[in-house]
Formats: sequence, C-alpha cells, structure tokens
Amino acid sequence: MPTNVVKIGRALISVSDKTGLVDLARALTARGVEILSTGGTAAAIGEAGLPVVDVAQVTGFPEMMDGRVKTLHPRIHGGLLAIRADPTHQAALIANDIATIDLLIVNLYPFEATLKRGASFEDKVENIDIGGPALVRGAAKNHEDVAVIVDIADYAELIAELDRHEGATSLAFRRRLAQKAFARTAAYDAAISNWLNGEIGETTPKWRAFGGVLHDAFGALRYGENPHQAAALYLTAETRPGVATARQVQGKALSYNNINDTDAAYELVAEFDPAESAAVAIVKHGNPCGVAVGASLVEAYEKALACDPVSAFGGIVALNRRLDPAAAKKIVEIFTEVIIAPEADDDTIAIVSSKKNLRLMIAGGLPDPRAKCLTVRSVAGGLLVQDRDGGVLDQAALKVVTRRAPTPAEMADLKMAWKVAKHVKSNAIVYVKEGSTAGIGAGQMSRVDAARVAALKALDAAKAADWPEPRTKNSVVASDAFFPFADGLLAAIEAGATAVIQPGGSVRDAEVIAAADDAGVAMVFTGMRHFRH
Repeated sequence: MPTNVVKIGRALISVSDKTGLVDLARALTARGVEILSTGGTAAAIGEAGLPVVDVAQVTGFPEMMDGRVKTLHPRIHGGLLAIRADPTHQAALIANDIATIDLLIVNLYPFEATLKRGASFEDKVENIDIGGPALVRGAAKNHEDVAVIVDIADYAELIAELDRHEGATSLAFRRRLAQKAFARTAAYDAAISNWLNGEIGETTPKWRAFGGVLHDAFGALRYGENPHQAAALYLTAETRPGVATARQVQGKALSYNNINDTDAAYELVAEFDPAESAAVAIVKHGNPCGVAVGASLVEAYEKALACDPVSAFGGIVALNRRLDPAAAKKIVEIFTEVIIAPEADDDTIAIVSSKKNLRLMIAGGLPDPRAKCLTVRSVAGGLLVQDRDGGVLDQAALKVVTRRAPTPAEMADLKMAWKVAKHVKSNAIVYVKEGSTAGIGAGQMSRVDAARVAALKALDAAKAADWPEPRTKNSVVASDAFFPFADGLLAAIEAGATAVIQPGGSVRDAEVIAAADDAGVAMVFTGMRHFRH
C-alpha cells in the first residue's frame, strides 16, 4: 500500500443532520470500521442494529450541560491530532491509553437555518456548535493521517474511495476534504460573527468574515462576465428574497451576467409597493432600460418596454406582483433572458414554457428596500464593505426650493423617478412621465451627458413608435446627485422637463435654482444622494 494511503480502522460520527447516516454507518461497518458516536447520532446507529461505541465510554465522562460538553476531551482530540509517524506522539498515545481515530464525520448544528427562520437570541446561541468545529479543525489540520467529512454529499465518494484503496484513503482525497472542512468552519463562524455584529450595532468591526456555500442549483457557472473568467454563486445566511434564493421553474442555467442583472432588476422593482400599483422593471447590463407602474402588470410592462424597446431585447424582466397570464403572454413576444416575480400560477408557467430557454424565477417574496444588509466588493488587497443603499424618500424631508411647487401629478412622477435613479449607474439622469420612464441616462462621466443621452434615447423611442414628440416633453427628471452647474439642469429643461428632483448640496445651488426659476421649472431637494458604481 502506498505510504500516503491511510487505512480506516476507527471513525467518529457526530451529525446534526442525520440524512444518509444509517446507510453510511452500515457501509463502514461492512468494511470493518469501528464507529464511535455521540448522543442522538449513536442512538440512531444503534437503533438500526449496528454496533456503535458511545463517546462517553471512551472519555469516561457523560455528556453534560445539555450536550455542550461531550467530545472536548484528550482521548478524542488526541486520537485525531496525533501524528502517526512521530514517535513522541505515539509514546503519548500509549502512555495515555488513547486510540487513534482515522475518520471524522461531522455536520454542525444548524446555526444558519436557525438564523433564517428568525429564532430567538437564546435559540440562536444554543445552535452555535462548539465541539463540532473543534473536531473538524483538528482532523483537517492532521489530514496527513485523518480524513474529515463535513458534507453529506461526500458520503458516497467516501465509500467509493475506501473501495478503490482497500479500505483506505489517499492523501489527495484527504487534502481536498481538509480544504472543504476549513472552508465550512470559516463560513459557519462568519455567519455567527456577522449576526452578532448586527445585534450589537457594530458597523466596522476590526475583524470581518464572509462565507457561503456553493449554490445547489447554479453552483459553478459556465464562466464569469467573460468566457475566460471562472465564476460561481455562493449562498450566505442572508434571508433577503432575490435571485440567489429564488426557485428556477424553467429555462437554461443562469449565467453570471444573468444573475447580476436579475438581482439589479428585482431590487429595483421592489421599490414599488405591490399594494399600491403593479410595477415592472426591464434591466440590461445592470441598468434599467424601462420602468413603469400601472393598474396591471401588462399595462406596466407595455409602458416600461416603450421607454427603450431596442435595449429591452434580451433583457431581464422583474415584476412586483404574481406573474399573471396576460403579462406572461406579452413578455414572451420578444426575446427575454429572465423573468423574476414573487409568484406565478400553473397556467402562467405553461405560457412561459412555450419559450423553453427563457428562465422563470419565483422568489417567494419581495426584498425590503429599507432592510439593513451589506454589499461587498473586492479591491486589490482588500474588501470594500458598506451598507446596502436603503435610503427612501421621506415626504417631510422634501424641500421645494423654487418659486413654483410641483403639481400633484409632477410630485408623483418625481417620487417614481427618484426610486429609479437610485438603481441607475452614476452619473444618472431619469425622465419620467405619467408613471413610466421616458428616458434613462446611465453611467456617464458627465451629468450633462447623462441628461443628453437620456433625451436621445427618448427621441429614438418616439421615432420607433411614430409618436409626434419624445416623452421627455412635459416630463419630470431625477438626478442621482446634485447638479454642480446649471448646464445639466438646462439640458434636462431643453429635453422638456418641467420639474426636477435632486439631492441639492452644491456650492452653486443658488445658480441652479435661479436657472429653474427662470424657466418656470419646479425643483425639489431630497437631501440624499444615490451614487451607484
């Protein structure tokens, strides 16, 4: 037998999730492996009529303190951590009557699941595993001699490995398992520490950890933004509804860009309360190309599509209400990559199924635009972490700064334009008219150019639809940040805007307000910026 192959003679099994446990124990027993176990795991194995040694028989101590202390003992950790080729370690084993353990199988207390179901603080604490991670890390550290399994999905591969090597495991196999074990405990501790950060209100802790588990359905993606980039989707303990937690009903596998755009679209459409109106957002390359509200989803979709039908081709469609047959029939008329909605019934799903490659995602709910959570971006040598932009308009904070106040109709459109601008890459300008975007200027280095690009898009849409004039005429406009000069505002007025919403705060606010007054345009300051990069 090769020197890096280790025969499995003794295994310790202690699992919270007992899926596949009995079959695994039976397979190990059949291969001559002695099984040590704890508590409920030992009971399940014993009830199946299989031989099992309770850990208490090895340690000489019973489980205590409601199971908090059971495996934290030298006769267990010594058996895992002893280096087999080290004579001093072997002498210590003999002197202390410690038998080696060649295989550890552990899955941890379900802290992440406890977090997701909104359990009490005390319940969350009780679901923090202590002995399990200690065992896992010890076995993983000593993977030259010990194999460690932390994933139920690896049970079958373990048995296959034992059969390949006559009851032994190879170093390559053990090393791969060790990597997964360390990653599992790191992700587990990250979930705990981030939860406690939130509980104590700590926004910039000295040590910050992030971790996740490979998505079961999407997992390793074909590639990233481009074919030469590797990519994967990982799930965290966050409970926010969205593309990562949605159920894919049909269609091709989601790509990296699909996931990124679907997330952007669903976060945007969630700004609109479904109890007040139906809303639809169409997104392409991370930016909206049309957003609208209406009495029905089909009305909202048709209005959103009219904003920029060219860019909408091959886009993502997000809805804030249950997808209904009328909307589904209209959406599938053009090539669409993804539809995401809170719900959809069987009749609607059947309509979408006529386009077999179209991905239909059911999220089960809408994300709360106000909820606190984090966004993380990598930079060279570090992670840039911030709160998600949960800023929403406070009616009381709105300040009319011009001689003319917006009309009620203008104010309704201004509020909508502001919600959309929050989700457009900066510099962002958004024109809205009668509950739908009329033109969107995204990602421009100059605010003047953003205003002009949005107006040009509106002009193109008018020509395509054979309208007498672009819908920016008599529209309102939102700017994600203040106008540093009056030129950006003048470009919007030239496009036809009659009312403006912007943060304010420029040293030239007076100049900008004067230009609005000269044109008879109403202007509202929000006191809040929505940069997006």
